[in-house]
Amino acid sequence: MGFATKWLAEKALFPQLFKETPDNLTGIIAVIPAYNEPGITTLLDSLAACNEPCCGVEIIIIVNLKQEADREVTDNNRKCIDNIDTWKKANHDCYFRLFVFDAGKPTIPGWGVGLARKTGMDEAVRRFDAIDRPDGAIVCLDADCTVEKNYFEAIAENLLANKKNSACSIYFEHPLGNDCQNDDLTKHIILYELHLRYYVSALKYTGFPYAYHTVGSAIAVKALQYVKAGGMNRRQAGEDFYFVQKLVPSGGYFTLNSTTVYPSPRESLRVPFGTGAAMSRLMKKEDDQFLTYSFDAFRELKSLFDSTGEFYKVDNQAAANYYMELPAGLKAFISKEEWILRTGEVNSNTYGYKSFIKRFFGWFNMFRIVKYLNCVHNGIFEKKPVPESANELLRSSGHDVTFSTPADLLSYFRIMDKRS
Repeated sequence: MGFATKWLAEKALFPQLFKETPDNLTGIIAVIPAYNEPGITTLLDSLAACNEPCCGVEIIIIVNLKQEADREVTDNNRKCIDNIDTWKKANHDCYFRLFVFDAGKPTIPGWGVGLARKTGMDEAVRRFDAIDRPDGAIVCLDADCTVEKNYFEAIAENLLANKKNSACSIYFEHPLGNDCQNDDLTKHIILYELHLRYYVSALKYTGFPYAYHTVGSAIAVKALQYVKAGGMNRRQAGEDFYFVQKLVPSGGYFTLNSTTVYPSPRESLRVPFGTGAAMSRLMKKEDDQFLTYSFDAFRELKSLFDSTGEFYKVDNQAAANYYMELPAGLKAFISKEEWILRTGEVNSNTYGYKSFIKRFFGWFNMFRIVKYLNCVHNGIFEKKPVPESANELLRSSGHDVTFSTPADLLSYFRIMDKRS
């Protein structure tokens, strides 16, 4: 019995998808959901152009279809499969092995990107289980991406070969084209990516210990860690966010900055939120400008996280006194009774300071932060244009710079992220 045999028997959605036995040298398996992606060969060309890593590589593509998909999407899925087959024949000497599973229209309720990723990632676990490779790297990609030439090399060096690392977010950049000022789609993707980078940088500013990007096309995890985390979830959107939140607290999570994934900035209505959905709203002028969270909300979080150690071993009366000193937004979000209850639970279930800090942020985790931000922007703070909030964060973080254009701001935030 392998390291994941029992888990697969209980948790996998499908039986074994591919009869071909994995090569014993396989160390990386990239999983790619494909829905309405007739142009997927652009990604395959990009992967084929990568430098060959020191281990074997496999690519698993899950072509999937929603129950409500129309005829055009159905036809495009068939074109996707045909184009993959044609590409595979023309590139038979490629260094990676390429597998395609046509999921058709599954009867499983709630079928979407989460279940498509889970199908492929579970199969990757099955293949690593067959060769007893619990350290094998499972990589999440999307069908509309391209990657830097050292993509597989960087994953092999920093994740596969490093025993301390268990999973990672991979650095990403949306392609901006040649004109960052006049093309509408480019202007909108600049604002959207700036929002993503502002948000994570602001979380780091607060002192939150688990601040990572959660872009579904830029995540990798070792097979055993995937199993320990319970596998990919079934959500039709936001599956990447929820998956990363399960991985990070276990330790060994890091940001892989030595390579780059280039997600497409195209419009898409595949899911209700995310890059494609944001682009669709912006291009339709439903949003005149891209608004993001006020930096004042992050200042409140910083005041809380900076004083977290003061809650260690306090009694209920002391906890109540601390509550009275909380900023207005936090008091609007957390009642006095809940504050006393939760801080008491954290203290009563820890045996040392480090354990207390870990458990505190297990309670006040990323999910709670998102709920807090949505709460306080409904009456206490107002969302602001993302360049305004981004510049405010830079000034408050000691960066003696101010940028007048979103493109320049984004360039600066990219540099900060690459160096972090």
